[in-house]
Amino acid sequence: MAFACQRSGQLLLRRASGSLLRGACARAMSPPHCFALELPGCTLAHFAFGGDAAAGPDDGARGDARGDPRLAALLEPPGRRYSLWVPVAPGASCAARVRAAKLHQHLLHQLRRRGPLQRCQLRRLLCYSPEGDVQHGVLLHDPRDSPDTRSALLALLDECQEVPSPRLGEFVGDPSHRVWQHLWELRDGQGWHLADGQRVLPAPEPALHPVVPDLSSSAVFPDREAARAVLEACTSFIPEAQAVLDLVDQCPEQIQKGRFPVIVIEGLDATGKTTVTQSVSDSLKAVLLKSPPACIGQWREIFDDEPTIIRRAFYSLGNYIVASEIAKESTKSPVIIDRYWHSTATYAIATEVSGGIQHLPPAHHSIYQWPRDLLKPDLVLLLTLSPEERLQRLKGRGMEKTREETELETNSVFRQKVELSYRRMENPDCHVVDASPAKEKVLQTVLSIIQNNCT
Repeated sequence: MAFACQRSGQLLLRRASGSLLRGACARAMSPPHCFALELPGCTLAHFAFGGDAAAGPDDGARGDARGDPRLAALLEPPGRRYSLWVPVAPGASCAARVRAAKLHQHLLHQLRRRGPLQRCQLRRLLCYSPEGDVQHGVLLHDPRDSPDTRSALLALLDECQEVPSPRLGEFVGDPSHRVWQHLWELRDGQGWHLADGQRVLPAPEPALHPVVPDLSSSAVFPDREAARAVLEACTSFIPEAQAVLDLVDQCPEQIQKGRFPVIVIEGLDATGKTTVTQSVSDSLKAVLLKSPPACIGQWREIFDDEPTIIRRAFYSLGNYIVASEIAKESTKSPVIIDRYWHSTATYAIATEVSGGIQHLPPAHHSIYQWPRDLLKPDLVLLLTLSPEERLQRLKGRGMEKTREETELETNSVFRQKVELSYRRMENPDCHVVDASPAKEKVLQTVLSIIQNNCT
């Protein structure tokens, strides 16, 4: 009993001491202007806080749940819906972005494990402003509208000592079928209280998916230093991050390709990449390299469990380590590479851009351009298969599936986004090769393309 009272007192003291700082931070960091909610069918619903200015010209005069399906998605029975997101200050440092990504990942894990919260349905929620600041969150739908759900969410917030702390809101309808979001705030010495509601209105879809302006800072890094800064922010909790940085620092910043051709072979899993790369390497008496390289491959499982910004920084730096090997080997013989930068970029884009293929960055967008400081190959080949043929080959492999393989197999939209992103890559672009014929025929086609482009 004494232990329980001691814990209770510590909790009250922690709430009181933290409430001033957290409350001030919450007031200083106003909620983002707009939200993008992923709906069934890979469509996105955009809505915003505020007055008439938030609504587009075609959003109707009423701006209520009866007149717009985007708002109805926030209120339709049964149950109650909550928004939970991790705020990131505009222009936040790389370390702050890493902390926010880790906190978001922690929240998702807890939402899927805690008793009352396991009953909730989760949908991806992006919070953004017109200036391009993006914050990641989730919409929770509790079909039972249980008080236990609210209590569990507030307890989850209590456990988060990060500043700024996660933001929790509830969507509520009024008698006029208008939609409001009320944020939970921690008031000095008074615990959690619902703040005054903010009107929610439908918003026009932006010209670009909200996450696209943020990709170069969080997933598709434009140069080595951008990716390096991310892993530098991780060394205190991922010891292997320092080991990766040490290997990167051994690579010269300015490198050039040798006189022999450098060919990259890309493709989804089970398209015959391993067979083709080995066969081409044997035919050309070329050195065969892989990205990520063997020297950091031992840590893939560690980084694959991290948030996108950390995981993609790891793979991006792996490309720079491979580039150093390419520069050395291409002075002596041709070089064949099993995946390189295009894989790193396409999977990142397909993962981060929610919705369907129509939400991908348009063709010729800068995100599809090769990094300015990464050694460029002479030729990139993309092996392709029909979805049916690829699945058939996957079944015959009898190998443990990676998370990306599982996603490709179960999510046809994700697969389409990866394939289209590959085809939009530029400077260099991908030469598409049909990998469905017999392997001898595919090898003949590949060698012919290499001869026509690398001589």
